[in-house]
This record gives sequence, structure tokens and C-alpha cells, in this order.
Amino acid sequence: MTRLRIAVLFILLLVQPGQARVLGTFGKTYPIIERDALEEIRERAARVNWQSALDRIRPEEFRPEGLPRLPRAAEDRAFLVDMTYTLGFDIPDGKGGILYPKGYRFNPLDYLPFNQTLVVVDGDDPLQLDWLRGSGLLDKGGTVLLLAGGSFVELARDLDRPVFYLTPQIRERFHLRAVPAVIRRREKMMAVREIRVETKEGAE
Repeated sequence: MTRLRIAVLFILLLVQPGQARVLGTFGKTYPIIERDALEEIRERAARVNWQSALDRIRPEEFRPEGLPRLPRAAEDRAFLVDMTYTLGFDIPDGKGGILYPKGYRFNPLDYLPFNQTLVVVDGDDPLQLDWLRGSGLLDKGGTVLLLAGGSFVELARDLDRPVFYLTPQIRERFHLRAVPAVIRRREKMMAVREIRVETKEGAE
């Protein structure tokens, strides 16, 4: 038992319930002049017009900063993307050594299963949304919807499913130039297909 535990135990044994006594006041005392923090928070909160603040917050108008806007595909384009990645820094092993050095190359598909289908559309384009609803992709498990435009709130409500925004990193990683696009795994690579929706072709 450490010295600290012994000291705490000793104090608890000396001051048991019902046996503590007020020993009086020693030294000069001063009144507390600092305001109670909780009281100040309550006062400030009471001065806020919460209804006005809520009215200004419109989630359906939110667009993430740097959202990559992509044009509607003018032609079909299909290609494969090699997912091999090169480390730009050392990964330590936690024991003073290096587990994976800078420059180490690996393909994450060699280690991780990826059975999802990524579907990228511009939610502001009615033609792309019509294609999406008729593609059959929304009925399949594992479909992840990414937006290059539009309101994730409205589409999540209309489609009754989670919706996410396309990030610049994903756009660059999969070399996307246009939408709609469908991205699937093909063995150790990812197959990307940009679809010209005017052709009314399905996703398959």
C-alpha cells in the first residue's frame, strides 16, 4: 500500500461520520467577490434569442467547404484504380523502433475487405437523381451515396437512407472527372465508371 493510500485511510479513520467537529476560524478571512460561474452562464443564456438563432440555422443549406463540384458526364468512362499506397512517414512500433518505414508500399485491399459500392451524384441535378432512383443501386446492400452537390438533409429524407458528401481526397484518389459515378472493388483494384445519364443506361 502506497504512502498516499495510507494517508487517505488514516484521515478517513479519524474523521468518521458524526465525529467531525468545527474547530473555529483561524486567520483573516475575506468575502468571496467572484461571481458564481453557473449563475453567470444562466444569465447569458437567458439573454439569447434562441428561436432567432435556430431560425438562422438551416441544415438543408449546409455545404462543406471545398466540396468538389463535378460536371455531368458527357460520355461513359471506365477505368481501374490501383490502391497501392506509399507511406510518407515512419510508423513507430512503440518500442523505440520503426514498424513501417517511410516509403513502404502496400495495397490496403490485400488486408481489408471492401464490399461496398460507392455511388457519386450531384444532388442538385434532377436528371442524375432520376437515374439513381431507376438504377436499382439503392435497393442493394452496401451502397454508399456520396454527394458532389445538393442537400444531404433533403436527400437523406427523400431517399430514407444515410447520405454523405464527396471529399476532395476521395475525388482525387479515384480520379473522378464527372458524375454520376459508380465505384466497386475488382480483385485488388477499384473499378470506376462514370455514366452518361442521357443514355438512360442502368448502373450495371
